[in-house]
Amino acid sequence: MDETAVGWEVSVPVGGVRADGMQVAAFRDRLGAGLDMRVLPQPVVTVVVGFGDDALVVDGTTGRQTLASLVATPFPGPTRIRGARVECVEVQLSPVVASSLLGIAPAELDGVVTDLDAIWGRQAGRLREQLADATTWPQRFALVDEFLGHRRARAQAVDPEVAAGWEHIVVQHGRVRVGDLAAYCGWSRKRLWSRFSAQLGLTPKRAAMLVRFDHAVRSLRAGDDPAEVATACGYVDQPHLHRDVLAFAGCTPGALTDTTEGKRQQP
Repeated sequence: MDETAVGWEVSVPVGGVRADGMQVAAFRDRLGAGLDMRVLPQPVVTVVVGFGDDALVVDGTTGRQTLASLVATPFPGPTRIRGARVECVEVQLSPVVASSLLGIAPAELDGVVTDLDAIWGRQAGRLREQLADATTWPQRFALVDEFLGHRRARAQAVDPEVAAGWEHIVVQHGRVRVGDLAAYCGWSRKRLWSRFSAQLGLTPKRAAMLVRFDHAVRSLRAGDDPAEVATACGYVDQPHLHRDVLAFAGCTPGALTDTTEGKRQQP
């Protein structure tokens, strides 16, 4: 358990990062500090299950939504999330498992933040009720694990080659050429492109760019020099990094290191 300087209580299950493509964390705004967060592209599908009294206000490409729970795709578009007295469990899903657990292909989410109730229906509401009734974080994590376990048991896995290709991109921090990735998977470029797009909602090139961008963002927020980050992450030069950040995040690299912009961005 961790309590941040601004009054956020953060909890993660014992063991932290899971080996099955999921990372779970819970958040509670203990002091009413409020949430005001820019949503950045990430190489995960993010599910936020709120169980407090106050909903989240999402300003995105489709306008303003007031949501109890939500799903954000790896590329959610320019989006900001606000809330007061937030209480939620957040599940970050690898694209490899996202479609099976959500019951819908990431490509069908149209690259926006979506109401979870529109995807899971009454099950989402029932899960929120169970989380609200639970009295401890371990109990809530067990409820989420049980819920996702039932969905996982009925799920259809992606092609092994797609899973291996995604893992290779992640291990290489996105510094992978599509031709080399196709050879690694034992497929033609055309087949790789088609299967990746259909099952992950991302082309191989877009996936590599996203993972590289995410790696660069983490380094920038850790205080690393932008020029050194550009070199380490495989960008041609610092202006190339600047253009990618502007295109992906809608802001400059300097804005990413602003603590007010980064508040509650990562568990």
